[in-house]
Amino acid sequence: MTDAPAHPLFEQPWPEGEFRFFQLGFLVDDLLAAAARWARVFRVGPFHVLPPIEQKCTYRGAATGVTLQVAVAQAGPVQIELIKQHCDRPSIFRELVLTGGAGLHQVCTVTRDYAGKIAFYQEQGYELACELTSADGMRVGFIDTLADFGFVTEVVEHTDVLLQQVAGIAATCAAWDGVTDPVRLLTRGGYRVP
Repeated sequence: MTDAPAHPLFEQPWPEGEFRFFQLGFLVDDLLAAAARWARVFRVGPFHVLPPIEQKCTYRGAATGVTLQVAVAQAGPVQIELIKQHCDRPSIFRELVLTGGAGLHQVCTVTRDYAGKIAFYQEQGYELACELTSADGMRVGFIDTLADFGFVTEVVEHTDVLLQQVAGIAATCAAWDGVTDPVRLLTRGGYRVP
């Protein structure tokens, strides 16, 4: 397998500064099966499966929480994120499930100007439907662009921790042989396979 060409994964001068999308997020019913299917059919992988996490958030103006589990893999310049909600609470993710089930949920951009990017979308008439802060302080907003585009727009605050994590995943995926351990359950000491 050849080395993947280097890509500017995040902000770039085309089309307008940092408006480039770097990730596609898909809601799935069975996270491990979906990851294995992506690896088998599209040779995207290996998928890095994080443990389920209870994430506090503000959803449609109310403080709440949601239990999520994600699996991510790099596919050239685009990261593929598979998302499984493990609770029945209302959320930005349940909205899509209630209107048709699994499928493309979000496109994601990373920005150094989180507040400015959120304000930009709000000025365009779109609601900040959900917002959360990760354990390391990174802010994430989900803009409701569903009616106009068929997906939610995710805005992630640029942090060094995020970039290091994404770079590590991208390097692992670029070196992957297309066969070995296509689905990896992350652990403190590395990973195990399902």
